[in-house]
Amino acid sequence: MLIAQVSDIHIDFHRDHPDEPNLKRLRQVLDRLVNRPDRPDLLLLTGDLTEHGDAASFAELKAALAALPFPVWPIPGNHDARAALAGAFAQVPQDGGFLHYAVEVGGLRILMLDSLEQGRHSGAFCAARGQWLCAQLSAHLDTPTLVVIHHPPVVSGIDWMDPGSAEPWIARLGDALAGQRQVKAILCGHLHRPMATTFAGIPLIICPSSAAALALQLDAIDPGHADGRAMIIDEPPGFALHHWDGERLVTHFALSPAAPVLVTYDAKFKPLVQQMLSERD
Repeated sequence: MLIAQVSDIHIDFHRDHPDEPNLKRLRQVLDRLVNRPDRPDLLLLTGDLTEHGDAASFAELKAALAALPFPVWPIPGNHDARAALAGAFAQVPQDGGFLHYAVEVGGLRILMLDSLEQGRHSGAFCAARGQWLCAQLSAHLDTPTLVVIHHPPVVSGIDWMDPGSAEPWIARLGDALAGQRQVKAILCGHLHRPMATTFAGIPLIICPSSAAALALQLDAIDPGHADGRAMIIDEPPGFALHHWDGERLVTHFALSPAAPVLVTYDAKFKPLVQQMLSERD
């Protein structure tokens, strides 16, 4: 199974632009996903889908996704609004005001979490959301599971974007995931860069952004001194492809548009392929 992940689209960041750049960037990503020889089976949208969280922006997003030949499952980020997201995506259930839900496909459970706290840039994971996650996990102890959440519950080193390591929501999420061996990976967005680490002993993967990327600068930032450092850079839009083989998840990151092809699988390349495959035990 091939799972595509697109994150941090920020539709209508340039609201008055006649050719909205973030919508254009999203279309580049979607075009590459649809026209791949290995087309994904589903698409996860992992938050900050819009810049302002309004219904008009979500309508634009919905229209951009309308022709996709695979199902789409979104979660909110800190720039989104629950009511507008739910209004655009009828497949997303509301549970006690939260947009968290389970997707079951190909023997895999995907738990889509809601880490939004309106008006707060960083993440949130309250007791009610913790109880929901614990109930979902305890009811399916033997089913391979992915946990999907917009905000990474880790300190990445990009200082101005990071949460505090001791924030209560992070501890609550860690308690819910502790010892849950059926959870194969945690998929996140928010940081506008591809990253990989662990949380609660589980692989944690952060998707690159569809919108502009954050600069890779890992020294501390002084909130009282604007030092002129790069903050946001114009990298091509990115996405992730997660390959699930029934036992493990392997993640690939890519940019769009695709890089130029330098070598094809032709008669000259065929002997190398044959040799490499013959070396497998």
